[in-house]
Amino acid sequence: MLDRDLAVLYGVTTFNLNKAVKRNMARFPADFMFRLTSEEYNSLIFQFGISNTGRGGSRYLPYAFTQEGVAMLSGILNSRRAVHMNIQIMRAFIRFREYLVNHKQIAAKFEELKGRLGKHDEEIQAIVQTIQQLLDPSIKRSKKIGFKP
Repeated sequence: MLDRDLAVLYGVTTFNLNKAVKRNMARFPADFMFRLTSEEYNSLIFQFGISNTGRGGSRYLPYAFTQEGVAMLSGILNSRRAVHMNIQIMRAFIRFREYLVNHKQIAAKFEELKGRLGKHDEEIQAIVQTIQQLLDPSIKRSKKIGFKP
């Protein structure tokens, strides 16, 4: 997202957003934020009808933020919206972490259960085979020992 769009989203001016970014440059590595090139910016002017420089447009090339940069930006701005968004982002991370922990525990229990069922399946199969052998009339049984009436 571009700096001007994020400024609207967070309820601050683009100037104040960029000033906050410059004060906190260490928090924005290249995979969080980058400045558009002249060619990229000119392409945007053509596509979106952004005003040209000298006619009320921006004098500096805009910053573009990745999703990580948008999250980091919510942590350095002091507007009410930015604070609220930062809280929501933190809550989402916490819920996601809890989900992963629970998912790992459930997966481990499932694997344990699968192992137990595998042993039971073998035992049940042996019992079924024994019962089938007992019920099979083609198998000759030994003669009974004892008194015959």
